[in-house]
Amino acid sequence: MSEHTLLVVDDELANLELILMLVDELKIPVKCVTARNGVEAIAATRELSPTLVLMDLMMPVLDGWEATRRLKADPATAAIPIVAVTAQAMVGDRERALAAGCDDYLTKPFELSALVAKLRERLG
Repeated sequence: MSEHTLLVVDDELANLELILMLVDELKIPVKCVTARNGVEAIAATRELSPTLVLMDLMMPVLDGWEATRRLKADPATAAIPIVAVTAQAMVGDRERALAAGCDDYLTKPFELSALVAKLRERLG
């Protein structure tokens, strides 16, 4: 088992599978955990203290915007880096994501090289 945990949060199964497949193919030594909405993301983050969270912003139940705000407001989870991975790519969305507490931002569909760079930067 690796020392790093990656939490991938997305309501679209295809997006989760793509990221998990990429991590596996790159042989990044990380335990991958998934969540399908913001409520699950908060619970998993509090329980596992992942090394990195990849957070979709538009999800049912509780969106990634609010989940990120709550995680960053909680001293127990505030230091965990959150990268927004989202189709929200309008002017100002990056700034809104960073203002909500995201540490970084990738738009979907993402360039594989950009995602790989973020994963390697944060997970070694």
